[in-house]
Amino acid sequence: MFQTGGLVVFCGLLAQTAAQLTGLPLPLNQALPLAVTPALPSSPTDLAGSLTGALSSSLLSGGLLDILENLPLLDIVKTAGGTSNGLLGGLLGKVTSVIPGLNNLIDIKVTNPQLLELGLVQSPDGHRLYVTIPLGMDLNVNTQLVGSLLKLAVKLNITAEILAVKDEQKKIHLVLGDCTHSPGSLRVSVLDGLNPLPIQSLLDSLTGIFNKVLPELVQGKVCPLVNGVLSRLDVTLVHDIADILIHGLEFVIKV
Repeated sequence: MFQTGGLVVFCGLLAQTAAQLTGLPLPLNQALPLAVTPALPSSPTDLAGSLTGALSSSLLSGGLLDILENLPLLDIVKTAGGTSNGLLGGLLGKVTSVIPGLNNLIDIKVTNPQLLELGLVQSPDGHRLYVTIPLGMDLNVNTQLVGSLLKLAVKLNITAEILAVKDEQKKIHLVLGDCTHSPGSLRVSVLDGLNPLPIQSLLDSLTGIFNKVLPELVQGKVCPLVNGVLSRLDVTLVHDIADILIHGLEFVIKV
């Protein structure tokens, strides 16, 4: 039978041996544990989809479509060319003999504003995301006597850069970096309209004006909305994405 005294001695020797081994160097073939790198979520695509879905929902609930619908396009056309009447006092005055009432242009109305599917890509260094916000709308050019004169389809992309930052309290946030219209993304096409030559001149003039001022106008309305949306995203979603961006981990996203 194993005696109690012998058990006590054996346990004491075992504890002493373990303490001595603790201070010994590791064998040559055993490496020290590596620093822990934050792991990607099990499905980055799902995380990307959650982000674009949250951004889309927040932009819509934040009044994006109302903003597009109330763009002051008529005021822009009236002041085009640097005169008080602008286009209305110039080109329209030349074609009223062809289409009565054309000089009484009373409205350029935005209808059918749309937010299309967002695009999302990561910068080569892994620290930034670029969100493409594709917008669509119809422009109805109306006159008092003729009614609908032209109906134009307009599409424009806004690109927003998203960065991850830590504040003084070490809290992680997603913030808006550069936000601008994508160069060359504005497209204007005719959905419906009359065909006389003066109308083509009107269309060319309107298109020229819209190409110059519409991207900046939409950018100035949409980018502040995007900035506000980022501050209201789900905390867990923000933390997961910001952690990936801060560490520059590869975040493969289907555009």
